[in-house]
Amino acid sequence: MIRLSCAEYAFPLLPPEKRFKLVRLLGFTHVDVGLFERDSSLKPRQLVAAPMDFTRQLKSEIESAGLHVSDVFLQIGQDPTDAAANDPNPVVRSRNRKTFLQALDLCLALGCAHLTGLPGVLHGPDRDTEDFALAREEASWRSRAAFSAGVTYAIEPHLGSLCSDIAGTRAFVESVPGLTLTLDYGHFVFANIPSDNIHALLPFASHIHARSGAPGELQTPLDKNAIDFTGMIQHLQERKYSGAVAIEYVWTDWQQCNRTDNVSETILLRSMLERLGKSNLRGEQSSERK
Repeated sequence: MIRLSCAEYAFPLLPPEKRFKLVRLLGFTHVDVGLFERDSSLKPRQLVAAPMDFTRQLKSEIESAGLHVSDVFLQIGQDPTDAAANDPNPVVRSRNRKTFLQALDLCLALGCAHLTGLPGVLHGPDRDTEDFALAREEASWRSRAAFSAGVTYAIEPHLGSLCSDIAGTRAFVESVPGLTLTLDYGHFVFANIPSDNIHALLPFASHIHARSGAPGELQTPLDKNAIDFTGMIQHLQERKYSGAVAIEYVWTDWQQCNRTDNVSETILLRSMLERLGKSNLRGEQSSERK
């Protein structure tokens, strides 16, 4: 069976301790932790300012809820263009590296072997070459640092990033040794890219973000979903995927992602993914017996 996780940052109106308890109450044993500067509770700058205290409290809250951490998702700026991985300012990039190393230490303290970041953005016209070069340089440095610590590093391709189409994402990840993907189909389906095309990125994925989406809608209720989760689960099982699939609804006014009932949608999608996983597994076992 594919391991399912749940993003605690689906419930940002709760303090972290209650988020973790809710994730456990919903039936999950694994959780994805978000370090987002926009978050009111778990900010990267709080980690940097007091790493031991921040880590001690977070670890205690997670363990008290009986959860294991599948991924730490680091977003240093208020939005992807703020303090981007490939910021042209070397002072910002240096500060980002220090924050990244603190996040890496946090992963180790939480017993988490996976860390996600963002690839970077374009910073203006006629900067494509420089922006891509800096993004590859930083992704390479992060991958090496994570590998040395025994942690897998992944970037999440997203709307507005350097990795917003299939070919560009594949070219980027292949250009950085050891780099993997945290793959969210929704960012591609939003741009009307079919799921059949997105499946081609699964060989590079070490973590999956799952939530309902449709063309022009980054997040939808399950009954409006256009993402081929059936094909995704089938491909993952065929590849003997060993990572987690994290149900990752968010609650923010960006792209109107605050229009869903995240508790209900998390339950519905989890039930569907569990059903698909069991169905595909029975099919594989039946084929092996023939």
